[in-house]
Amino acid sequence: MTWPVMARALFWLALAFTLVMALLPQPPALPGTLSDKVLHVIAFAVLTLLAALAYPERRLGEVFLAMAALGALIEVVQLIPHLGRDAEWADWLADCGAVLAVLALVRVSRRMAG
Repeated sequence: MTWPVMARALFWLALAFTLVMALLPQPPALPGTLSDKVLHVIAFAVLTLLAALAYPERRLGEVFLAMAALGALIEVVQLIPHLGRDAEWADWLADCGAVLAVLALVRVSRRMAG
């Protein structure tokens, strides 16, 4: 199994986990006392890194747009009253900040690799 194939499998698994945790009315508590924003940063940093590794043919701008759209979509869905969740601009900004930070590191890494 090649690295991009493995990274794709991990990406889709991580995406499914993220969506479930983001859209459950009462997601299970994770160990520790991490804030909501830290959890957003971790989730989107992992998703972005896996996306960049899984789809190396994609431009980093495309990866950014996809991840930013995903974060926005999650926040829009969380507006559904039945879910009992709250949508926040700050969550989306945390998502986008994590995406930009990871993509900056990926860009540097790709340049160093030639």
